[in-house]
This record gives sequence, C-alpha cells and structure tokens, in this order.
Amino acid sequence: MTDEPATNVIPLRLSADDWPAPPRAAAFTGLAGEIVATIEPHSESDPLAILAQLLVSFGSAIGRGAHYSVEATEHHGNEFVLLVGPSARARKGSSWDHVQRIFGEVDPGWESERIVSGLSSGEGLIWSVRDPDTDRRGREQAGEIDKRLLVFEAEFASVLKMVARDGNTLSPVVRCAWDGKPLQALTKNNPARATGAHIAIVGHVTRDELVRLLNATEAANGFLNRYLLFCVRRSKLLPEGGRIDEIDWQPLLTKLRAAIDTARRAGRLRFDEHARRRWWERYPQLTEPEAGLAGAVCARAEAHVVRLSLLYALLDQTQQIRLPHLEAALALWEYAAASARWVFGDSLGDPLVDEIYRALLEEPDGLTRSQLRDLFSRNRRSKDIGQALDRLAATGRIHAERLHQRGRPAELWRARHDRPTAAS
Repeated sequence: MTDEPATNVIPLRLSADDWPAPPRAAAFTGLAGEIVATIEPHSESDPLAILAQLLVSFGSAIGRGAHYSVEATEHHGNEFVLLVGPSARARKGSSWDHVQRIFGEVDPGWESERIVSGLSSGEGLIWSVRDPDTDRRGREQAGEIDKRLLVFEAEFASVLKMVARDGNTLSPVVRCAWDGKPLQALTKNNPARATGAHIAIVGHVTRDELVRLLNATEAANGFLNRYLLFCVRRSKLLPEGGRIDEIDWQPLLTKLRAAIDTARRAGRLRFDEHARRRWWERYPQLTEPEAGLAGAVCARAEAHVVRLSLLYALLDQTQQIRLPHLEAALALWEYAAASARWVFGDSLGDPLVDEIYRALLEEPDGLTRSQLRDLFSRNRRSKDIGQALDRLAATGRIHAERLHQRGRPAELWRARHDRPTAAS
C-alpha cells in the first residue's frame, strides 16, 4: 500500500458567485486550442489565460504582414489583453510562463529581444520602436529595425498609476499604438517618432486594483476599450506541478513555426461567404452602445472580433477568415464582455451617480430629492443631484413618480429592478 495520493490534482471548490460563465468551446478551436489543451492538465492556470496570451504573442511575433481592412483602416494582429484576477493568486504569471516558453522555441529572437516591461511613458514606448533620426548637431541616430514589440506588465496597476499622472503621454501613445498609427510625443527634449510599429500589450491586474485605479476619463476616452478584459482564476491545485516536461512538443511547435512563417507573408485576408453572412448577422449587436463603464470598455467590440478572427485564421494558415474562425472570435469576445460586466457591474464611472443608484437599489420605497440631499448631509448641490438623476433615468436604471401632497408636488425616485441587463 502506498502513501501517495491517487492523483496529484486537487479540485478547487469554486463558490457560486457572479463569475462569468466559461467561454464557449468554440474559443478553443484550431492550433491555439490544441496547445492550450496540451498545457491545461499540467497547469494550475486558467486555460483562458493561456489562450489569450498565446493569441497576443502570436499576433506580435508575426508582425504587420497580414491584415483585415475595414474601409480605409487596416487591422493587424497586434492586440492588447488585460487578465483580471479576483486576487493576486490567480496564477496569471504561470500562464504567461508557459506561453513565453513556447515562443522561446519557435521564435527565440522575438522572445529574447522584443518582449519588454516597464511601461511608464509614451516617450519610452516610442523609443523602443523609434525611426532613424538626426540629433541637433546633425549626427545620425540609429532607429529600431524590428518594429515588433510586446509589452508584458505583471503589475498593470503601476501602468494605471502612470496614466493618471498629469502630463503623462502614455495614454494617447498607447491608443495610437493599438490603432497602428505613427507614434510621436510632441516634447522638446524627446521628439522621437515611430512609424510602422507593431505593438502588443499583456497586463495582469486584480479586480480591486483595476476598479480603484482606473480613471473614469481613461475608461471613456478609449484607453481601456483597446484592451480585451478576461477574468481568470486558478483552475486547480497541482501540489507536484504537473508533468509538462514529459510532453513531446515538436509536432505542435512545427505547426506554430509554419503558421508564423505563413502569416508574415499573408497580406490581406477576407471573410469567406459563410463567415461574411454571420458577420452581417452579428454586426448590429456588436456595434450597439451599452451604458456604464462596462459599456465604455466594450465600445470596440467589432474591431476586437475582427482582429481575433484574423489571428485564428492565420493560425490555421488559411487565406480566408472562415466561419469557425469568426465563431471562435465571437466566443472569446462574449467572455471579454461578460468579464467587463463582472469587473464594473452597473457603475457609470461617476461617484455621485453610482452612490445615488446604490441608495435607490437599497430603498424599495424610493427616495425624494430632499431625502437624497440628506443622504449627502446637504453637501451636494441640488443641481448636481438633479443631473445625476437625469443621467440615471436616461439609462433606464431609475424612474420618477409624482407624489401628490399639500403644497408643492414632490418627485419620488425608484430603481427599476426589472430593467433588462446587458447579458439578457
């Protein structure tokens, strides 16, 4: 008889909470799904975390050799992903280690030279992919030949702190980087410029950090909606760490090398007829605006789906985006949208508006304007409270009823508990 456990996996008891439902199986299609399925039994990491970082790394390694066109805009394979854990112990770091190890085998030059950390300023980011230039004395300054760059930030909270600083140029430069536009910070001391840059970003953060540090302006101005947010958590306990070293990786690595090589020469991809019909069917829903911080974060749904579809197609070494590639992208996007709702809930990003809404949710009998002013100890102007109520009413979260009483009629405000949610 042995004292060893029958298995080295201890299933985790996950509490019933509002955690998003797992992504549809379609998200794990193709070569990316094969790689994740190979790693998953030997890792405590969330399979979704491995998948997301694998896609971003692939999109970075292939450079700008493939694209999908929307009017005059070319969407390349560079994506931004933010993995959001319920705590610092969500095994986000180990998920990245698996992905980096794989790309160290298939593209060692990219893995060793084009992955950086320490995102602190727009000027610093531009310098990493700068064009050749001349200094003030006319001397030539070498530029960066390889314009591929993946920024990995294990502590994305520090990036959010930098973005919030007055005068920091990080937010506008990051936005331009996702768009693939020329990068330039108009500063006297550092006028570096970068064209043709191919920048991807992977960040790790906890939910509390993101909610606490995110500036409402940055949520609304397009900084955060260029990121795909994915909720991730530890999937299992492996006291002995799995047996990843026993896997024969060569067949998968050979496929991945071939996919990278083909993608670098792929040029423009288009939807095939089946994918095109599905795209027309889902496009109105993807472009429908949604209220609140979650809605602001999801405002680039169609662009993210296009880029993800492109990546899935390139991993399959096809010249067309087919229906399985689009369905995989849609499945992944649905989880990203659900993750944004898990992080931000019904928040509208305005402390006064959010506090009034919480107060009304807790008072089924409703509150008058006078009672709402008492809630803030008469320290809030009636005008500000009125604007907050108007904003909440415009989103359908609350409604007003007339109170017939002696003297001047009063308004009684109630929360709508039957309001349809974004997920319904």
